[in-house]
Amino acid sequence: MANSYFRFKEFIIHQDRCVQKVCTDACILGAWFAGKIPPRSRVLDIGSGSGLLMLMLAQKISSEIQGIEIDPASWQQQSDNIEESKWKERLKALSGDARNYLFPAKFDFIISNPPFFESDLLSQSAQKNIAKHSTALSLEDLMKITSDNLEAHGSLGILLPFQRTGYFEELAGKYSFYVAERLLIRQTPRHDYFRTILHLSRNKINNASTFEMTVQNAQNEYSKEFTDLMKEYYFYL
Repeated sequence: MANSYFRFKEFIIHQDRCVQKVCTDACILGAWFAGKIPPRSRVLDIGSGSGLLMLMLAQKISSEIQGIEIDPASWQQQSDNIEESKWKERLKALSGDARNYLFPAKFDFIISNPPFFESDLLSQSAQKNIAKHSTALSLEDLMKITSDNLEAHGSLGILLPFQRTGYFEELAGKYSFYVAERLLIRQTPRHDYFRTILHLSRNKINNASTFEMTVQNAQNEYSKEFTDLMKEYYFYL
């Protein structure tokens, strides 16, 4: 059974009411973009769950950050996590469906750790299907929401299963988004890539920068690149 909370150096994520628990790849997503978003940007987290990404970004950037979550239990937990944080004045938890939510203004940066699975076996739990399967938010939905709510100069950060990278890059192209950077993640040097993080913008880019990260080295210790990225967040690094 997953722990009911995850303690970071500067905040705590309670997660007993959320399907999506704190996981390594989501933490990499938050930490990687925390160093890339310009100061004073308006930021939106689509499918914000427990508020993990919002709090990771808030630790590093002085921006207004909003998160929208469709699941009521996760939204309430996110609201509680934000309320306990020292950045609560500039964080806002929105309850609703991002596909039809009327945001009052556009955003400079949108981040998302969307549901991964589309054709896999569904759970008997509707809450789990919303969080893990695209029953409420497909990747095409995500691109449409982003296209409608992102400033012309803005960019998108997304975490994907590695095997869906090509599909999503092609889909993004249909909405006139281009890959600026991609980060390919594997667990150890012996493993294949299992996650991709993409940074996309509307500016046409001919040669995207591609980076690699291995979470653990051959000795099953955290790699230097992972430690360097996460040391401001994880207690034991």
